[in-house]
Amino acid sequence: MDQSYRDVYELLPVSVFKAAHTGDSIAMDKVLRHYEPYISKLCTRKLYDEYGGAHHCLDEYMKRHLEIKLITAILNSMEFE
Repeated sequence: MDQSYRDVYELLPVSVFKAAHTGDSIAMDKVLRHYEPYISKLCTRKLYDEYGGAHHCLDEYMKRHLEIKLITAILNSMEFE
């Protein structure tokens, strides 16, 4: 049985995005926590050690970069004005 995205993940209400857009730090934290698993998955890299063993590592720099891009996009959004 295929599950849709909405069945697996709860969507954030528009009101949370509107509050984050106006500078509400609690709402912005909710948005960041909601997207944290997705951002972490995007920033996970497979690295190999000197013996050829594979290891998955989180690129913290890229993760912070994507979080900043998300925050900037929410704050600069014209749609909520």
